[in-house]
Amino acid sequence: MSEFRSGFVSIIGCPNVGKSTLLNKLVGQKIAIVTDRAQTTRNKITGVLTRPDYQIVFLDTPGVTNPKNKLGEYMQKVAYDAMNEVEAILFVADAEQGVRERDAALLDRLGHAKAPVVAFINKTDAASLGQANEAEETLGKRAFIKTILRGSAETGKGLEELEETLSELLIPGPKYFPDDMVTDQPERIICGELIREKALLLLREEVPHGVGVGVDRMERREDRDMMDVYATIYCERESHKGIIIGKGGSMLKKIGQEARKDIEWMLGCPVNLQLWVKIKEDWRNRQGMLHELGYE
Repeated sequence: MSEFRSGFVSIIGCPNVGKSTLLNKLVGQKIAIVTDRAQTTRNKITGVLTRPDYQIVFLDTPGVTNPKNKLGEYMQKVAYDAMNEVEAILFVADAEQGVRERDAALLDRLGHAKAPVVAFINKTDAASLGQANEAEETLGKRAFIKTILRGSAETGKGLEELEETLSELLIPGPKYFPDDMVTDQPERIICGELIREKALLLLREEVPHGVGVGVDRMERREDRDMMDVYATIYCERESHKGIIIGKGGSMLKKIGQEARKDIEWMLGCPVNLQLWVKIKEDWRNRQGMLHELGYE
């Protein structure tokens, strides 16, 4: 029997290139929230892929961009910190968008990383062959990139080859997580993220990224198989609060209904979800609030 191998792989890329969709697909379960809005991921999310002879621990990071507040600075630090102490770095590019200026700036930084870099050109299902070829040609000029692959996280195309390529970079080591574990994120954090995902999807451009979610309490009922989840959606302005609540509470109700379905699926039991909306002006620049919402 071959020696068991394991290792950490950091998923790095600019906002909206499909890193979270890729992570969910690789581990076979939704652990990272996905929207078509840039910087949906705010924290480092661990995803675990276990096979009989190896285990890959993925670190999904926020998209790298120019920070505009303390939350942005925190997100950038998380992304860059995740480049260290890993067996490999998976750089994700968007086939449609190509390798843009900000991708190039990030690649400049990756050129100094100690770990080998594998590039994955994502969203080839939506791009033309010419666009995908152009992205590959641009990436090919970076001598430090070990392998360039292409495919689609949405359809699953090319992911088998990607997994195989990454598994070859693992080293003999322990099984860091049990076979049935796909993430180290506490249920409370995932619940908060699922609520935030629905808010982002339903509110669209009406409310900017000034939305945070804190899960105040989670309690399993003693008399029946049901979980009570109490959560607060934080926004930065009075006008935003009105939009989140909606006419007669309609929007808040919709966010709750959509989030509850995903939370029930994750917890495997019926859920009574109670949502509140509070204003916390400029919370993205307040260290105490960032800490409270899990941005450690």
